[in-house]
Amino acid sequence: MTPARMAVLRTSLATLLSHYRRHPGQLAMLIVGLWVASALWSGVQAINASARDSYARAEALFSSDLDSITRRDGRPLSLDDYLTLRRAGLRVSPLVEGEWTSAAGDTLTLIGIDPLTLPDDAPLGRTESSAGSLRDWLLPPHRVRVAPDTAAQLNDATRLPPLEIDPALPPGTLVTDIGVAQRLLGFEGQLTRLVIAAERSAELPAGFVRTSAAVIASPGQLTESFHLNLTAMGLLALVVGLFIVHAALGLALEQRLGLLRTLRALGVPARTLIAALALELLVIGLVGAALGIASGVLLAQALLPDVAASLAELYDSNVGTTLALPWHYWLGGLVITLGGLFSAGASMLWRAARLNVLALGQAQAWRGRLRRQLGIQGWLGGVLLLVAALLWWRLSGRAGQQELALSFAMVAALLLGTALWLPPLLAGALRLAARRLRNRPLAQWAVADLQLQLPRLQLPMMALLLALATNLGVGSMVGGFRLTFLDWLDQRLLADLYVRPPAEQFDAVRDWLIERPEVATLLPARSSDATLIGSDSRNAGGTDTATPVKLFGIAPEPILRRHWPLLDTHAGREAAWRALAGGEAFINEQLARRHSLAPGDTLRLRTAQGTRRLSIAAIYPDYGNPSGEITLPVTRLASEFSAPPGSLGVVLAKDRASRDALMARLREGLAARFGLAGPTLIDQRSLKRSATEVFERTFAITQALNALTLGVAGLALLTTLLAQAETRRAQLAPLWALGVTRARLVGVQLAQLLAAATGTALLAVPLGLALSYALVAVINVAAFGWRLPLHVFPGQIAVTLMLALMVAALAALLPAWRLWRVPPRQLLQEFAAS
Repeated sequence: MTPARMAVLRTSLATLLSHYRRHPGQLAMLIVGLWVASALWSGVQAINASARDSYARAEALFSSDLDSITRRDGRPLSLDDYLTLRRAGLRVSPLVEGEWTSAAGDTLTLIGIDPLTLPDDAPLGRTESSAGSLRDWLLPPHRVRVAPDTAAQLNDATRLPPLEIDPALPPGTLVTDIGVAQRLLGFEGQLTRLVIAAERSAELPAGFVRTSAAVIASPGQLTESFHLNLTAMGLLALVVGLFIVHAALGLALEQRLGLLRTLRALGVPARTLIAALALELLVIGLVGAALGIASGVLLAQALLPDVAASLAELYDSNVGTTLALPWHYWLGGLVITLGGLFSAGASMLWRAARLNVLALGQAQAWRGRLRRQLGIQGWLGGVLLLVAALLWWRLSGRAGQQELALSFAMVAALLLGTALWLPPLLAGALRLAARRLRNRPLAQWAVADLQLQLPRLQLPMMALLLALATNLGVGSMVGGFRLTFLDWLDQRLLADLYVRPPAEQFDAVRDWLIERPEVATLLPARSSDATLIGSDSRNAGGTDTATPVKLFGIAPEPILRRHWPLLDTHAGREAAWRALAGGEAFINEQLARRHSLAPGDTLRLRTAQGTRRLSIAAIYPDYGNPSGEITLPVTRLASEFSAPPGSLGVVLAKDRASRDALMARLREGLAARFGLAGPTLIDQRSLKRSATEVFERTFAITQALNALTLGVAGLALLTTLLAQAETRRAQLAPLWALGVTRARLVGVQLAQLLAAATGTALLAVPLGLALSYALVAVINVAAFGWRLPLHVFPGQIAVTLMLALMVAALAALLPAWRLWRVPPRQLLQEFAAS
């Protein structure tokens, strides 16, 4: 570009930016819209980036092609077991793992290894290559490897060997010599498991079982649905925030049409003018993106502890509470924000490029095409709703990551299609209202004036519609999930006390409890692992995909049979329980949906005891479980699958003394006779309370993002009203001059906005209910493999209507207060100017 053209471009840009000196509110509206949109999006992405960094470190450490060897009877491994396998020629390495509590009360995973016997390429055994470093690791005072974010939590280094910082370790994990770990964990003489390289084949002696590293699901896969939900919420907030930007850019263009005409008349080429407008967008975008990304980091720091706690409870995945942001996070945040800004400003650049010099001076030229624009919006909205309906039909009842992405596309089409229908529906309602108010001049003027405001109000109202529908839909889903989850806990947690004795004491504890008068029913449970290698399914012709599954054993006592929920059976509930006792199996909903299984189908399992075939008698709900599960009678699981002893559920006698007295007596007896206390005895009430706390903490993040999105929508409405306040006074001045008091003018403005908000809320209610159904019946099935029942809460619908009115009233309050304080002389001047 020549120096002359550069000078013209600089002058044009300075002239365009001078508009914001006269209208600073519009500049604030642009920057605030970008700020809040970028902040919510960047905050969610910062949480996801930090979590994925933790997953990558955990997968590199634990999923390193090391198979595990444990005892078949579930008892702890000993040094003798290790020596037996080594003497048999197996190149196994001992490992100790357990939870260790620091002086600050933080629970960390402590792993003890023997670096001399670990495979050379195992990340667990990574030490410095020098002989001096290896000697320091093996000899007192030894070394402890720890991640940088975990080292900051350790203020009791006197209890630990010297720390060695290892950025590759996942958060909450310590790695040290096996002898040190045994001492710190109190595991003297015990081993957690033995590991062997996955590529080494070995013939194990009787009594040992090998678990392949391939059956261990990575934490990144298990939690992908959780992070995809967060991403969807952040994207929705970004879209709602960009509505503010779009409205501000449209208003700025309209008010600068005369300025653009003057610049063109002075000889500024159209290309130069468009380039100046694009540079203006770039400058504003850089400022808004910088503020948004910085605020997003602060938001992520505030939400990350709750996210980390939820992921630890739901998926047993350790996520650091310190942000770990790669370089592409910052670049991605900037690109997404600028891309959103230019997508919002594309219509402004397009209109400015198409309007000729004469048309630029007609400030109302593009308003006259409102009806055509509304028709196009209605047509596009119909196409999007048709796409949503087709995706809905395609995805019904299917699970998987591909289906999950399509599910979110379906929800996006549903939301955007309905949002595009909102302005035509409001315009149609206003036309009907105008016909009915012919005998009321002021009311008819108010309707006509609201029709004139519709081009400016449509974007804020669309943002309000999306925020209200999301608030209602997610609120209904969370409320329904809460009711279902608590009811499911009551059905599954029937025992008053859960006892988990050591394997060697299991039989003795069971026999003692059976004889106790305080015990009404005993519910033993066991669990094991297997691999589903195929099925004979009538729904989809069967499957031959090898999938790890959990085997769970229950005692089909009468109390369990009455309360255990079943979704589908082959020949009725009672017949299903008889079939279970006769050798058939129950499967959870997750496994049924992923493999298109139904009662009557047959499963083929590969276990340590060989291949087994099981017939499916029923399907049961299993909320919160990410894995497929097969339930069998506990006696069969112990005899045919060698499942180790698990827990004992104790149902107390209801007709004796109070529950607390019976519980105290049992606890005292178990402690005195078997030394059982602490975590081996779990009260049902505490178990339910902890499960409920996990639930509330998990959805607190979603509710916080919902509230922020609704706040952004209210901000969009407020900034639009403030930006057009001066123009509005010029339109209200003739009414004041005709004798309408300012109090009535303020009332008219408030009534106009409340009417528009009411129409928006009435459309948000069915949209929110449809969104709730999509969440529980489509997205939840695709993400987790189980479906929730749909619950409708009339109270939440009423709250949605009230929120719409409250947001509209608060947004109209400041412009109305300004109108109330305008001096009569200024209204007369604006009346004369109009």
